[in-house]
Amino acid sequence: MQQHIRRVAIIGTGLVGSSAAYSILNQGICDELIMVDINQERAIGESLDLSHCIDFTNSRTKVRAGTYQDLGDADIAVITAGPPPKPGQTRLDTLEIGAKIMNDMIPQIMASGFNGIFLIASNPVDIITYHVWKLSGLPRNRVIGTGTSLDSSRLKTYLSEILDVDPRSIYGYTMGEHGDSQFAAWSHISVGGKPLLQILEEQKRQLGDIDLDQIVEDVKKVGFEILKRKGTTYYGIGNAIAFITKSIFNDDHRIIALSCMLNGEYGETELCTGVPAILTREGIKEVVELRLTEEEQRKFRNSTAVLRNYMSSIGYDEKVLATVQA
Repeated sequence: MQQHIRRVAIIGTGLVGSSAAYSILNQGICDELIMVDINQERAIGESLDLSHCIDFTNSRTKVRAGTYQDLGDADIAVITAGPPPKPGQTRLDTLEIGAKIMNDMIPQIMASGFNGIFLIASNPVDIITYHVWKLSGLPRNRVIGTGTSLDSSRLKTYLSEILDVDPRSIYGYTMGEHGDSQFAAWSHISVGGKPLLQILEEQKRQLGDIDLDQIVEDVKKVGFEILKRKGTTYYGIGNAIAFITKSIFNDDHRIIALSCMLNGEYGETELCTGVPAILTREGIKEVVELRLTEEEQRKFRNSTAVLRNYMSSIGYDEKVLATVQA
């Protein structure tokens, strides 16, 4: 009996990549994990350490170190490689180095025969996702960034503490750049199906005045609060990667706030940014277009303008593109 082996490659075995691998392994999401890093010894060490977890998990996942040449039959290639922002920097300030890493990496991955789904977590994730799409030549539905999935989770966490409900009973998204220009689509956030804005109005006496703008600012900045205290963030994004990976393999048709290549949705083209999308075994099935308020539309346009400004700094080497897409 033939059985498809679910293979995931983690490219970049630093704290984010290893945390993602640990979450994937513990949840039994795939049959094989391939750990790839420019530092081969690091990749070997992580794969050995992870393989020693198997006796304590509910499923057997084979873990091994590999190279770009081993990715030809991988279903999902998770890219976490790239520099974290330094104190005082934004995620966008890491763009130049991140783009150069992709220029070197993506042609080698595509030369292996890879024809799966790219899942990008490297920052600035929206622009790097676009860059990988350009370099890979893959259809737009199969190049996906983690986008504002983690930001949306952080928003739900803050709201759950205010409302004293499980964050999984809160539905809604932050949208736009995974960075300082993101915004919360308050008009579409609900708790157990009831609009959040209605709850805040009805329970003003119990809850007091809730500063929604401050909540968004807290969501934007909390990653850097973590960075100041422990150097970088990795558990949250690691579990987000595992969650997205599982949703792909399970063909869940789950709606997640991801960095998607837009082709007319929200009036934008040639741009990746955080929007709710239906995720399936084939990647992005559909971008969900919310009917935003005028203020939310203004914030979305501002966010895309910020991204386009930084995107203009990337030069696409036509020789690289020709080599990859041949």
